[in-house]
Amino acid sequence: MNSADFTRLRTLIDADHLPALKPEYAHRKPALGLGALDPPPRVLLLYGSLRDRSFSRLAVEESARLLQFFGCETRIFDPFDLPLPDQVRGDDHPAVHELREHALWSEAQVWCSPERHGQITGIMKAQIDHLPLAYKGLRPTQGRALAVMQVCAGSQSFNSVNTLRILGRWMRMFTIPNQSSVAKAYDEFDEGGRMKPSAYYDRIVDVMEELVRFTVLLRPHADQLVDRYSERKDRDEPVDTPVEAAAIAQSMTR
Repeated sequence: MNSADFTRLRTLIDADHLPALKPEYAHRKPALGLGALDPPPRVLLLYGSLRDRSFSRLAVEESARLLQFFGCETRIFDPFDLPLPDQVRGDDHPAVHELREHALWSEAQVWCSPERHGQITGIMKAQIDHLPLAYKGLRPTQGRALAVMQVCAGSQSFNSVNTLRILGRWMRMFTIPNQSSVAKAYDEFDEGGRMKPSAYYDRIVDVMEELVRFTVLLRPHADQLVDRYSERKDRDEPVDTPVEAAAIAQSMTR
């Protein structure tokens, strides 16, 4: 796929306008000193509602603006025509192909779901279910940093972020410690869809700062951190570099 084929990326309006942020307290380069900042960290953002005024989408858009402020490249996937898992034979659907391409492109991801009946939405789960552990010999999620968020229709809850953490671990991602749960989300956004200044907004800033740091920190080590004995064995790929082979031989003689 080339960029012209990406028809499900949302356009971020007023990307440089951050009315709720006090820039004098924000690091423009929160990962400075932790690793290479070039190329910019690549972050895919997913949300879990198709409503015209989707608060999970609005929260993701605020997150994307912050990530761009911190020097990242972002993509927001719109799941408007994503089929259910197994609905299309062989997952041969343009939306599925595009979602997987974006996941492969990413170094980090943000997942934000509403809480519905005490859990994440089907829209959110369908997107994650369409991301296989292995795809065309590559891994769309393994080794990537992940931030989890949720929006609530009522009082604050953590059911959705807890489930997203379980899913992130299952997808072999590194879920960062911080998270965001926005209570009574209908009160936290203005008529234009922008988040009002609040402790909830400040927490999203915290989460995005932390995601950038972990992404840069993990970047040079991601492949090694997810290198597994069982998978090398299944692929019949012995450890045969001279240094490692010598170290293994030495450890076996002790």
